[in-house]
Amino acid sequence: MSTAKVVLGVVVGAAVGALVGVLFAPSKGTVLRRSIYRKGEREVDLLKDKFNDFIDSITEKFEKVQEDVNDLIDDAEVKVEKEMKTAKK
Repeated sequence: MSTAKVVLGVVVGAAVGALVGVLFAPSKGTVLRRSIYRKGEREVDLLKDKFNDFIDSITEKFEKVQEDVNDLIDDAEVKVEKEMKTAKK
């Protein structure tokens, strides 16, 4: 099971648990709705933060791979030039 699925499962489980807890709490309807709304906002913010962290992580990995590929290309160009000079001699 991938880490992303585990994190998503934990976040969804926490949200459902919070919602069930609030629904069974002895509160007035307006207080309950306001509480649900605030908890929902917090969960959405948490999910946005996790998503942004995930995107940042993917971006960093992509940039690292891109740098590695560029380094390989540069090394190959140097080797080709060296071999061409050797072949001309």
